[in-house]
Amino acid sequence: MQRNSLSKKFIKKIVKSALKEDLYPSGDITSKLIKHNNFKSFKIISNQNGILGGIELARCVFRLVDNKIKFKTKKKDGSKLGKGSIIANIYGNPKSILICERVALNFLSHVSGIASETNKYVNKVNGKSKICCTRKTIPSLRAIQKYAVNIGGGVNHRFNLSDEYLIKDNHIAISNLKFLVQRAIKNKKGKKITVEVDNLNQLKSILGLKFNTVLFDNMTIRNLKKGVMIAKKYYETEASGNVSLKNVAMIAKTGVDRISVGRITHSASALDFKLEI
Repeated sequence: MQRNSLSKKFIKKIVKSALKEDLYPSGDITSKLIKHNNFKSFKIISNQNGILGGIELARCVFRLVDNKIKFKTKKKDGSKLGKGSIIANIYGNPKSILICERVALNFLSHVSGIASETNKYVNKVNGKSKICCTRKTIPSLRAIQKYAVNIGGGVNHRFNLSDEYLIKDNHIAISNLKFLVQRAIKNKKGKKITVEVDNLNQLKSILGLKFNTVLFDNMTIRNLKKGVMIAKKYYETEASGNVSLKNVAMIAKTGVDRISVGRITHSASALDFKLEI
């Protein structure tokens, strides 16, 4: 799993879209009430402990609104934050800076929130397993959310449906497990193949076939441990289903290679930041 990164082109595109959403059709009508244009200094401050993410998205917001704004970062993505940590110093036209405020802070809050939540899981497993995200992401924000997972120390699952074969319960319900695995092997053309099982009999029925990963879904700790012992000679192993901070360490102790956690993207709380003069 390689670390995901956000290209300058992508950042510019997503920031432009966010600014249009916030400013259409008449701009910031409240900030237009301010008469003077004297440059002022501002700073972005963290109100919580966590992991910073999204600093380049925030920088781009200020640059696109007013390229005369000076944006000097004090922290980089992946940095640990405490309450009161200064993220960036900003100097420029206050009306322009106020236009940027909410969009920039929204990006920082969302990306940092996912990075921070991921990091909690990473710390819980203490290197025994990799923490992995899923496709349970906000539409059109998947690249940003998967980047945030990387910042927090996690790894990415497939980005979309064309990245790898992932034979899941509903595929199996419509067809036949062994048949699907054999077809995937025949047609893989360099793609990885992951097979989801929810009981040991399913695992035994495909044992020895040449695929990459067994995904144990919603298994008890006892059965998961047995499954890992059976499968680890042949395949990479992964666990998923109802994973939380309360049970992730116990799951990691089974010896499973990866643990998929949907809630690090779909349920992470935003990290709180403020813009202060």
